[in-house]
Amino acid sequence: MDYNTSQSPLILREYGRNVQKLVGYLKTIEDKEKRTAYAHTLIELMRQITPSYKETQETTQKLWDDLFIMADFELDIDSPYPKPEPEVLTKKPERMGYLSNNIKYKHYGRNIELLIKEAIQKEDPQEREDAIIYIGKLMKSFYGSWNKEVIDDSVILENIQTISGGKLNINLEKVREDNLFERLYKAKKRTSSGSNRGSGGKSNRGKGSSNRRRRRN
Repeated sequence: MDYNTSQSPLILREYGRNVQKLVGYLKTIEDKEKRTAYAHTLIELMRQITPSYKETQETTQKLWDDLFIMADFELDIDSPYPKPEPEVLTKKPERMGYLSNNIKYKHYGRNIELLIKEAIQKEDPQEREDAIIYIGKLMKSFYGSWNKEVIDDSVILENIQTISGGKLNINLEKVREDNLFERLYKAKKRTSSGSNRGSGGKSNRGKGSSNRRRRRN
């Protein structure tokens, strides 16, 4: 009886020892055309053994790469993909790059900074003003989600000027007079409070009807 301890170690455990033995037999076939045909059959077997692999070009190439790895890169066949280099086993993954720039105001998020950069590029004064108003509404809404205190419009404008490097500005009195930053924020608060009252109203009506039924009885 052959024990695993007396056999050569498995190169890729997910395929098992039988597949590794078949790879070893594949290397002994002298005819290249026959060897290639057997390799295609073996790839289909490997695919069935690993059903979690979705059938895509990347996963199919991985199966062929694994076949070469189990053959110690000594398999001469006509593969549909380039033969991998042995260095692929020791190659370290590339270091993931991260954004180094910090967000000025984290409670507004990075998208607000991106919107402000787009607004700076607008040449039409009316389009730029509309962009500032829209961004100001979003910032007031985001601030209300982060902090329950009401933020003054002057603080919003000051934050916009800081993020834009002083390139975006709008008249504060106009903002306050027309409540330009309030509409979106108040509409959001009415929606949330209305849903709370609706759920509360249903429960109160239920209690009232049950009390009336008791009094009749």
